Amino acid sequence: MTGMNKVRAAAIAVALSVTAATPFALAQTPGDHGGAGHGRHWGGGAGERGGFGFFRGIELTDAQKAQLKQIHESAATTVGPIEEQVRAKRQELWQLNSGATFDEAAAAAKLAEIAPLEARLMAERFRARQAMFAVLTPEQKTQLDQRKAQWEQKRGEWQQKRGEQPNR
Repeated sequence: MTGMNKVRAAAIAVALSVTAATPFALAQTPGDHGGAGHGRHWGGGAGERGGFGFFRGIELTDAQKAQLKQIHESAATTVGPIEEQVRAKRQELWQLNSGATFDEAAAAAKLAEIAPLEARLMAERFRARQAMFAVLTPEQKTQLDQRKAQWEQKRGEWQQKRGEQPNR
């Protein structure tokens, strides 16, 4: 495999990781930029509108809110440091690209460092999300499924208006 093909393969792996993480990005509330200890990290925290990002609008009991908050806080202690590592590696990658010449080998090596971190990050987020879903009743899960279908329909409409191809 040539150097350029390695860079492309690594870039595709990172892009797939980011694409797979889209549901978590969508679960963020406006202004959430993540990081451990920020309280509203990837959709967490209870707000005046029901809180918990993706679960906003679903009637949650106080016990469910407490469980979701505990799961969120536990996950944040795991996810936060991984996010910081990914952020630092991406910054290093951008610095490689800012010079007068581009070092493909260094970029490929940096992408190879980022990919397993992205995979760990996704796994931790999936694990936390599944734990959160386990707290919900079947009726609440149905409400979420309906909201997701509505959102997917709106996204498709937005993409059509902009002339984009749907992601699926």
